[in-house]
Amino acid sequence: MRPLHQRFNLYTDSNEAYIFVPVGESVAAQSLTIHRNTGEVVLNPPQTTHPYNARRSGKSVYGVMGIISLTLSEYIVIITGRELQGNLMGQEVYRASDFDILPLNSTLNIHNPPHPVEAHLLALLKSHLNGGAFYFSYGWDMTRRLQAQYENREKDVDRALWEVADDRFFWNRFLQRRLIEASTKQDLSGYILPVIYGTFDIRPVFLHGARMELCLISRRSRFRPGTRYFRRGVDHEGHVANFNESEQLLLVESQNLLGGATRSFNDYLHKFSFVQIRGSIPLFWAEINTLRYKPDLQIMELNDTPDATRLHLLEQNTIYGHQTLVNLVNHKGHEKPIKEAYERHIEQLNLPEVRYQYFDFHTECKNMRWDRISLLVDKVEDDIRKHGYFHLNADQSIPARVQQGVVRTNCMDNLDRTNVVQAALAKHALNKQLQDIGVLLSEKGVDDYETLSKDFREIWADHADSISKAYAGSGALKSDFTRTNKRTHKGVLEDGVKSVLRYLRNNYFDGARQDAFDLVTGAWRPRKTPGSALFLTTDPRSLFARSMPAIAAFSSFMICAGMTLPRTSDYSLFYYFVLWFTLLAISLAFIVIHGILYVSWPRLIPLTNVIYYSGPGYRSGRHGMGLSGEMSITSGKSAKYLNSGRRRAHSKAGIEEGKRVD
Repeated sequence: MRPLHQRFNLYTDSNEAYIFVPVGESVAAQSLTIHRNTGEVVLNPPQTTHPYNARRSGKSVYGVMGIISLTLSEYIVIITGRELQGNLMGQEVYRASDFDILPLNSTLNIHNPPHPVEAHLLALLKSHLNGGAFYFSYGWDMTRRLQAQYENREKDVDRALWEVADDRFFWNRFLQRRLIEASTKQDLSGYILPVIYGTFDIRPVFLHGARMELCLISRRSRFRPGTRYFRRGVDHEGHVANFNESEQLLLVESQNLLGGATRSFNDYLHKFSFVQIRGSIPLFWAEINTLRYKPDLQIMELNDTPDATRLHLLEQNTIYGHQTLVNLVNHKGHEKPIKEAYERHIEQLNLPEVRYQYFDFHTECKNMRWDRISLLVDKVEDDIRKHGYFHLNADQSIPARVQQGVVRTNCMDNLDRTNVVQAALAKHALNKQLQDIGVLLSEKGVDDYETLSKDFREIWADHADSISKAYAGSGALKSDFTRTNKRTHKGVLEDGVKSVLRYLRNNYFDGARQDAFDLVTGAWRPRKTPGSALFLTTDPRSLFARSMPAIAAFSSFMICAGMTLPRTSDYSLFYYFVLWFTLLAISLAFIVIHGILYVSWPRLIPLTNVIYYSGPGYRSGRHGMGLSGEMSITSGKSAKYLNSGRRRAHSKAGIEEGKRVD
């Protein structure tokens, strides 16, 4: 593949241009100029010198994330900090740790934008960059699994890294749009850096004389991304929420390699890859936040639900081969309706390359009997054996094995239960791989060797925490089992704390996080007039509704003051407490009854059509919507908060969460 530049000096030519000059490369390396007035991207001829009056930045630039257009200016997003995470197949893998945002508008101060809408959008962009887990490599395609890279190795020789990247996991694909378009006339491949949003961990392992490396990579899809309650289910293109591909690599070194030497692709005697996927249940469904601990479950039976489900499953068949769908949701209570709807649609579709397997996780593993995960492994063992894994043997000209199928696991969030099951399946595959090459005897397993077992558990637990933080806002639940192979009472208490954090984040902070996802991935695109997006910085709720939290807080303060402050008279405080307890009760009752008014909803792509859906399907309740159950989030006339003017009617096929321009 064509090489990428790894480091630049940044020069600012007054108010005219930004110039990126590669560092430590041959004189033939071409610098890049982005003109601030026109936004034109120009690749300069070799040995072009920068203007004498250009000012050099004090920071090194390690990559260009791309260019994003907001309401007053376009901005170049650059990587100014990186942390080495490890060496994979002889190529260094980095985590982006710091970013700078460069405005093309020369009159705009990035730290003090002249309009509140621009300031709000910049804050969303910064929060996404600072809160994400972005990984990249200059010489290894982080977006594609090993098998896909090997199968396409011959035709990829003369292609750029961005050209071969898996479009699903090329997280900054939308930001790189301008550079990619400019590449039709000039070769900008050295500047287009694909970045994944996910996890990466690699650790050395030494067992029975074999030096190995154990690696785990997860890749988050840029299609239908978002937060726990604001992105659920499938869209009309067949993309599901929280879709992640997890690849476990086992690399066995040749015996004649020196310890500590950098390994290249050909220095490994065996290379194994085992891939699993996870994703939201591929139906149109949602959980509506109402400030209650359990949101309202809603399933929308649209006319094109079978088509969307089929699209999703067939795409996975095309990419991975046969699928085993492992469903872990509860068979009773709150989760029962979504389980039944999923099973009904899978049965109706009757796809030959898809097999459904249900496992009642909470019932089977109750009373902390987590060893019973083995029951599920036994149920899907035949499928795992048929799917196989990818195995390159240095002594053979063709792969010893290829992976012909994949296990797709889901629970409600595709986080906690899914993490435990995927780790168990990955351990099962690792045992088979080590046995195949004679490192382990057939009766032995990973858990029989504490050092190997500890590294395996920590890799998967860290992986689970990272995916959970990205989607739900806290570390994964049940991670004590992944880390220690035991479910503990301490772990249960820690899960309680994480559950509280999730509740707070999902109800009061995730609206802005969802907006940041939609902005960076291009699901929402702003107009060049900030006045068209004033709804982002205004609160459309009535003054009465906005005052309720303040009244509740002040009433609580007055009650505490009456109980704790010293008395200066003998008068009874009975009526004083009656007044403030009454106000506190009224304000809290109003907040609970009208709960959706106090949830932090996304503003860029509002969920009005989901919240007020009234077509065929199922809804567990209509809590938080007022006494009538039909309250508008926008409290009447001012509906800019959710839908640019007024609440729309809902047809049977009317759930749209696509691109929006404001």
